[in-house]
Amino acid sequence: MGNGVREGPVEFQRDVEPVTARIPAEDNQEKKKVLNSLMSGALAGAVAKTAVAPLDRTKIMFQGSSWADLSLQEAYRLIYHTYLNEGFWSLWRGNSATMVRVIPYAAIQFCAHEEYKQILGNYYGFQGKALTPFPRFIAGSLAGTTAAMVTYPLDMVRARMAVTPKEMYSSIVHVFIRISREEGLKTLYRGFTPTILGVIPYAGLSFFTYETLKKVHAGKS
Repeated sequence: MGNGVREGPVEFQRDVEPVTARIPAEDNQEKKKVLNSLMSGALAGAVAKTAVAPLDRTKIMFQGSSWADLSLQEAYRLIYHTYLNEGFWSLWRGNSATMVRVIPYAAIQFCAHEEYKQILGNYYGFQGKALTPFPRFIAGSLAGTTAAMVTYPLDMVRARMAVTPKEMYSSIVHVFIRISREEGLKTLYRGFTPTILGVIPYAGLSFFTYETLKKVHAGKS
């Protein structure tokens, strides 16, 4: 009887201590996961956008110019024409503003996607398991929408810097100030609604495809 009374608390303490000891480790692991998502997303976005910056600027120039038809041949001519008249590095004009937008956009999107996956996984009862198709699509859509809402004004600034003469704007901050003073703050969110309507299916399908292929690959390996 006496031995039984003494052993009870000892066994209880043995059961509790490992649980409390694991909490700080789990918190640190979660922080590392979030940081890795932010860094990976930022780096991936920066490299990808820098590589295609000349094509992106060409597209914007087509949208704001009097060139008749958008085709591969006309795009090549416009790139070559820009190179001859403004120099090689002019093809990357506005890329600094693009980086200011893309880096936080990609970082927020990747990090938000991981968080939304966890939230939806808990809601639908898939903790630690791959989501089913519909929650997978929703997680991607919510991640893209979150990133777009936060960084949309930077996209407006990027477009302005890409198509206007260099003398008009001295820096990204200068673009913000001039647009705010001369056109109003609402201008920074002009076209936001159609953009979001495009982001929802685009981000949803992108992450849905990524997660689906990752699941298929994991099943085969």
